[in-house]
Amino acid sequence: MLKPRITIGTLLLATGLATSPHQADTLRLAIMGEPASLDPHKISGTWENDVVGDLFEGLVTEAADGERIPGVATSWDVTEDGKTYTFKLREDAKWSDGTPVTAEDFVFAFRRILDPATAASYAYLLYPVKNAEAVYDGDAAPGTLGIEALDATTLEISLERSTPYFLDQLAHYTAYPLPKHVVEEYGDDWSKPEHMVSNGAFALDDWQSQTRIEVSRNPYFHDADEVALDEVVYFPIEERNTALNRFRAGEIDIAREFPTQQFDWLKENLPEAVQVAPYLGIYYYALNTRDGHATADPRVRKALSLAVRREVITDKILGTGEEPAYSFVPPDVNHYNGPELDFADLSQQERLTRARELMQEAGYGPDNPLALRLRYNTSEDHRKVAIALAAMWKPLGVEVELYNSEVAVHYADIRQGDFDVARAGWIGDYNDAQNFLSLLESDVSNNYGAYENDDFDALMNEAASTQDMDARADLMAKAEGLALEDNATLPLYYYVSRNLVSPELNGWETNIEDIHRSRWVSFED
Repeated sequence: MLKPRITIGTLLLATGLATSPHQADTLRLAIMGEPASLDPHKISGTWENDVVGDLFEGLVTEAADGERIPGVATSWDVTEDGKTYTFKLREDAKWSDGTPVTAEDFVFAFRRILDPATAASYAYLLYPVKNAEAVYDGDAAPGTLGIEALDATTLEISLERSTPYFLDQLAHYTAYPLPKHVVEEYGDDWSKPEHMVSNGAFALDDWQSQTRIEVSRNPYFHDADEVALDEVVYFPIEERNTALNRFRAGEIDIAREFPTQQFDWLKENLPEAVQVAPYLGIYYYALNTRDGHATADPRVRKALSLAVRREVITDKILGTGEEPAYSFVPPDVNHYNGPELDFADLSQQERLTRARELMQEAGYGPDNPLALRLRYNTSEDHRKVAIALAAMWKPLGVEVELYNSEVAVHYADIRQGDFDVARAGWIGDYNDAQNFLSLLESDVSNNYGAYENDDFDALMNEAASTQDMDARADLMAKAEGLALEDNATLPLYYYVSRNLVSPELNGWETNIEDIHRSRWVSFED
């Protein structure tokens, strides 16, 4: 059941932020949903990354501006062929129980995430590591994985091939270490508050499901003296209007996203709090290509894409600077210039005419309507977009039934293929076209629509083995061209990041990946 919309009249109770007592050095942060877990191997969302990225630190980490800097590793050497990395770990790296973080903790973590029994949806991000894919597929023993602890503070990682974005990948939560001594004692229960230890700037204190997550400064963190905050409290709030209401009431300091329909009012009344910036992400609809779904027919997929008026969505429905998407890889990705959908230059009337023709060829129309199940996760903006698309498809003889659920349930359902059309979004884990196009490779868990194209896979495999950056980009552009020709997904728009940040905060810097670690944040004196 859809949640009722909070009208603007209920929100605009005053102009400006309400004042309320604030506990010094406690950051209150509204994240976009309830985490599925705090185990880095059991998550896949940006909202989970907000918490887990405060609890843990990888070999490489993010500065306030998103740039990659040393984390647990103080330095590293790379062989001339780019295939072997040797990391020197901090002598003072410790878990929050005081136990040293060792190279073996990284070996343990990498083997665990690539163990098929772990069922980590993001395991494929580590496929550049030697034998990683074979280990995940059960074709090689865990001991053959290309990661080795040379001693307690020296770690060697061997790759299948030179990978330009590998250091960026190591900042991602898939490459975080795990406390081997705790996981071995408690199994999957290790990440519960009563057991969890972590190596980041903060340690977990409490998690009240659907209510709040509390963490406090980790005294054993190697840079603890430079962490200003004593505590961070995360509030999982999927309804953006509710988050805005609480921000205005002074109950939270940061709202991760705000409702687009309030943008003009916010710019006028809270200009110092509004943070909007370019974002490395694509908002799209997954189209189920599995047998038994009408969207398995490429004619239906193309017709649905043709009929969508993307500019109406970005300019009229959202209106916060989003750009219409006619490709899957966002613009301005490093060293890449990809193709667009072949109808990008057609008028909307030409698109609609062709869409009707395709639907008729597929056997559908007003006299034989196509019934589609459209899933989206709870959000007023997602709901508005879904309703708009249903209206845009109606002239094609498409009848849409809408289903919404909270974010963790939504993504669990669509991974199982329980949909015809489903809202999805992807934020780059690293600034490279491969991170987006890999979502369309066969047998990748985040390939929600189960798209399969042998030629696409072959091009992506060839690109992965190509050292010349220009040739590599050309191969990926050819692969994207195939996916666009197949209408593997329905791209809608390129994201901008939208945050509300209290003017009392220092250390929050906008960046293209919208990554903000709480270790850099402080309150003005």
